[in-house]
Amino acid sequence: MSVTEYSKEKEYVKPKIKRRRFSFLEWLMEKIIVISGSLTIIIVFLIFAFLLKDAYPTFATEAPGKLLFGREWYPLSGIFGFLPLILGSLLVTAGAVVVGVPVGVAAAIYIGEVASPRVREILKPAVETLAAIPSVVIGFLGLVLLAPFLQKILNLPTGLTAFTGSVMLAFMAMPTIISISEDALHAVPQDFRAASLALGATRWQTISRVVFPAAKSGILAAVMLGIGRAIGETMTVLMVTGNAAVIPRSLFQPVRTMTATIAAEMGETVQYGAHYHALFAVGMVLFLITFLINLAADVALQRGRR
Repeated sequence: MSVTEYSKEKEYVKPKIKRRRFSFLEWLMEKIIVISGSLTIIIVFLIFAFLLKDAYPTFATEAPGKLLFGREWYPLSGIFGFLPLILGSLLVTAGAVVVGVPVGVAAAIYIGEVASPRVREILKPAVETLAAIPSVVIGFLGLVLLAPFLQKILNLPTGLTAFTGSVMLAFMAMPTIISISEDALHAVPQDFRAASLALGATRWQTISRVVFPAAKSGILAAVMLGIGRAIGETMTVLMVTGNAAVIPRSLFQPVRTMTATIAAEMGETVQYGAHYHALFAVGMVLFLITFLINLAADVALQRGRR
């Protein structure tokens, strides 16, 4: 075999070996991704099964309708009505959405579309830093600053109300809404903006009628993540909502949420007692509400993409 023929055979073997290695790595990465995705689904089902196991005694002894629509929560007397807790959670979350979503989306539009590059470089890291503040610190600020302020200016019996919790939860959810919404706006191609401006549209018309609709699915995902954080928050609402298990009739009265109830009472219960199982039933209801919110968000995102 001549030197030329040997070098040609060597050049042929090397790419073949590289292709085999690349195929193996590609196969390995595919399997890892499949296993990771499957583990995520399995973990969710295991959490559901764990909650169902310890919540079942409550649903077996009490009618689900009586639990879900019961108007009184007196665990020491064996009375477990979930309605005040469910309505308290939904009221605080709805207030947080009303306060946080418009401000968060508007801030994202300003950072992504209006602010100069220098201002954007300052504001974006600052907003993301806010997300790292511990919830107990935010709850403490609401307890010592916002609650007395609202009590004084609104002439309330107490500042620990659903509205106080809504404002603090909105503050916690806004970094998530702002950051993800700004990323969604940034992902819109510059050609869309250039084409709109070339057709004679103003800058605001371009933002409102071209960029915002194009980023709608990403903004909706940001809003749903913010709602998920608000409805699942524990320490902040435990500190600033007053923890009164009553049917809420306004935003300016104390309420108790499902998460705060579990956090406040789980350490005081007798293990495997009626109160213990009732708290797991509350967690089960919270899990289902969160699941339904995420499902609704996924359906909305799919429709938005179509």
